[in-house]
Amino acid sequence: MISHTEGESNHSAARQEWAAQHPDRATRDLLARDAAAFLHQSLSSPCVSTIAKAEGIWIEDTAGRRYMDFHGNSAHHIGYGHPRLIAAIKAQLDTLPFAPRRFTNDVAVDLAEKLAAIAPGELNKVLFTTGGSDANEVALKIARAATGRFKTISFWDAFHGAGFGAASVGGEATFRSHIAGPLMTGTEHVAPFNCYRCPYNHAGPQVCGLACAGMVSYVLGREGDVAAVIAEPMRAVPVVPPPGFWQAVRAACNRHGALLIMDEIPTGLGKTGRMFGFEHDGVIPDIVTLGKSLGGGVLPIAAVIARSDLDVCGDFAIGHYTHEKNPVTARAALTTLQIIEDEGLVDRSARLGAEALARLQAFAQRSPFVGDVRGRGLLFGVEIVADRASKQTDVARAERIYYRCLAAGLSFKISAGSVLTLSPPLTIAQADLDRALSIVETAVLTEG
Repeated sequence: MISHTEGESNHSAARQEWAAQHPDRATRDLLARDAAAFLHQSLSSPCVSTIAKAEGIWIEDTAGRRYMDFHGNSAHHIGYGHPRLIAAIKAQLDTLPFAPRRFTNDVAVDLAEKLAAIAPGELNKVLFTTGGSDANEVALKIARAATGRFKTISFWDAFHGAGFGAASVGGEATFRSHIAGPLMTGTEHVAPFNCYRCPYNHAGPQVCGLACAGMVSYVLGREGDVAAVIAEPMRAVPVVPPPGFWQAVRAACNRHGALLIMDEIPTGLGKTGRMFGFEHDGVIPDIVTLGKSLGGGVLPIAAVIARSDLDVCGDFAIGHYTHEKNPVTARAALTTLQIIEDEGLVDRSARLGAEALARLQAFAQRSPFVGDVRGRGLLFGVEIVADRASKQTDVARAERIYYRCLAAGLSFKISAGSVLTLSPPLTIAQADLDRALSIVETAVLTEG
């Protein structure tokens, strides 16, 4: 089901108008059943529509309406139902459908070896989990065990998962504000790079960004006992780090004995035009987490990849998941990696993304309501503002544009209130990408 946009009220005028346009009984009935059966939560239930089919870049609802999916929960790098992936999963089900914990199997080991091979530097020890939130919590446990410290530094507005520990280091209000009582202790937060609220922002993104890197260094020194800095290499809003930002943070971690954990769950495996997002910035973290797209948009699996010298937790459990070495999910992940490599999807993401970004940046000059266009690879965003001078967030206008695009057959996510966040599969055809960008341009320009 297509979830409503971030920060959007379930009763917004744009949402109500959208619902009124689709009076068919099949859609109404399924939405009503969904609302009655599921616990309600932001970004999930109630839903704005239904889904009956998913194939390639397309999702189709119960009334036969089709949408290009430029959201996909960041899981559909190779599109939906890739034939090679489906065949591999079916074959694995016939061969070995499950492996109890403490028993290994060849496909799980093959996947671990493959991840170690594609990761740079000394990132060569692996642990699998069932989701990205769990992967980040495993990474935090490793950091505590390796350093003997418990504090972390992370960024406001970042998302690292919905688990209690992951929400504690995360910075999105949606996943923090509802929790009564204290979150996990020792979780320090600093302003993210290019936050648009920083007093240094007027001096340009590099000055602003390096000021934020200086704050990371300051807190590391001030606290003196931080286990790790955990961050997304590129903010999934999306916001690209300024040149030199991660080198400065990496150097600060080295000076103060803290580990650097990169959460690559939305950005890894080619989405930004590199296999790992941090490769754009000339750094190598101590631990990296992957998830979402690792299962090929079919099965849930995530992974932690750490430096070999951080393999220090052998005397206690840090994951201990029932499906830790599940051969079916491991086969899905291994086949997904092979598809990404065999089809040249990383380079394709870089090429198509650069062309899309250039087109959107050129179009942005024609609308007073586009504050910025930014991104890397096939993860890019169009920021909708009240006016370009003030860059004041315009949530209502962004919602109108979103539903206009949805009516034209394009689904995506709104981030940070008013950023149209576009994240198509790496397999998207050039013609479909062009069509989607035309839909966005028309919807934005309709605003005047």
